[in-house]
Amino acid sequence: VQLVESGGGLVQPGGSLRLSCAASGFTFSSYWMAWVRQAPGKEREFVARISWRGAMTDYTDSVKGRITISRDNAKNMVYLQMNSLKSEDTAVYYCAASRDRAATPNEYAYWGQGTQVTVSS
Repeated sequence: VQLVESGGGLVQPGGSLRLSCAASGFTFSSYWMAWVRQAPGKEREFVARISWRGAMTDYTDSVKGRITISRDNAKNMVYLQMNSLKSEDTAVYYCAASRDRAATPNEYAYWGQGTQVTVSS
């Protein structure tokens, strides 16, 4: 099983980034996919998740209206489009997979290695 994130980097406040996660080694379309982030000195925080075929999405309140999660089951990919970025969005962003709508980080079956997002002027 592999989840490989890409697309992180340094961006100015108000800017945009698109994160990608390539999945392999499991039946991608049978899993909810999520993005979870961890800022320095803080616990992992749920950002967004999307259901097996993309019909349902959830977001943490602080990113609603700025961040959009999507998936392409034909390509085994999940994406996170981040707009109007703020300094508080700075974190390592992880891609994760769960069989159902996970309520806690412990419920994710698979994790990627993470990609750094830094929002700074």
